[in-house]
Amino acid sequence: MGRTGRARTATGPTLAVVAREAGVSVPTASKVVNGREDVAPETRRRVTEALDRLGYVRRPRFAGARTTPLVDLVVNTLDDPASGAVLHGAEAAAHDAGLEVVVCAARTRTGSERPGRTWQERLVLRGSAGVLFHLAEPSPAQYAWLEQHRVPLALIDPACEPPPGAVSVGGANWQGGVTATEHLLALGHERVAVITGPAGPTLSGRARLAGYRSALANAGVRHRPEYTRHADGTDDASVRRAVRELLDLPQPPTAAFLCSDRTAPGVYGALAERGLRVPDDMSVVGFDDLPEVRRLSPPLTTVRQPLAEMAATALHLLLRMRDGHLPESTRTELSTRLVERASTAPPPVPPLGRPAAVLLGGTAPWGEVSGPRPR
Repeated sequence: MGRTGRARTATGPTLAVVAREAGVSVPTASKVVNGREDVAPETRRRVTEALDRLGYVRRPRFAGARTTPLVDLVVNTLDDPASGAVLHGAEAAAHDAGLEVVVCAARTRTGSERPGRTWQERLVLRGSAGVLFHLAEPSPAQYAWLEQHRVPLALIDPACEPPPGAVSVGGANWQGGVTATEHLLALGHERVAVITGPAGPTLSGRARLAGYRSALANAGVRHRPEYTRHADGTDDASVRRAVRELLDLPQPPTAAFLCSDRTAPGVYGALAERGLRVPDDMSVVGFDDLPEVRRLSPPLTTVRQPLAEMAATALHLLLRMRDGHLPESTRTELSTRLVERASTAPPPVPPLGRPAAVLLGGTAPWGEVSGPRPR
């Protein structure tokens, strides 16, 4: 086939071939590839379809760019409490490496996908050095797209099991679940409940729940299935319902391990509805150490997940991959640690039972949750 045909070279079709396929000039095709706005919508559509149909690889412009190189951070939503810590860690590490971070929220406040160009289209147009994901799981098609365009990626605290070969950085979730539960056991609690995410929990949620069960087994404490409750941390009503179900058991727990700090306000509120106090009537331990839990009354004892350090580590791995160095392991785990505050204490004597829960029933405003109960 001659040079005027639609044959591809060893490295893919040239821009001239794409322009001919779309029926436009090469400068116009170049404008579309480089994200210029001075192109008619219909023309842009024809060029974009030709690019995809012919398999034209729009390589990131990082290597030849004279501007400050970029790295993309894709988060599920900017409203997530953990996003601030992740951004802080990524930005600090990027600054040290002479990079700038571009943040892209995959979803709007209402949970719907953002309209307009996808994050991967914007990533290539910007010439990004790579992409970090936090709580925004790429689809199989997006993984394939990134691989095709040779864009390195790293996942921060992935919710699902990454595909083979994908690099991820997370916290020691199993050990954190062990540490939280052992703290409650050491205080003398044997009736320890756990509140985890909805059925079919995340990768981290499963590991934290397994750590809880392992700690009970190692201490010789019987695991009670009725002490495991599922609740959506973003749905206060589901959290309060889970707590009420625990309190209505013939032998209510005296302590609760929360697999996510996000459930703590709902737990505190549900206890206050029954006239119960943290930690006088129930000790509570969380997981994540989000900034909000320090303002609870009393402040929450929790397992600190090093989100900023995880983001920084992921960025360093990303840059090494950009330079052609594959990590020795695709999974990196950073240690977690218990941060003791005022939400845990030895169990009440006698422990809560159904009659006590009824006698202490009633409502109490949020501000009255703190402080010792009159003896």
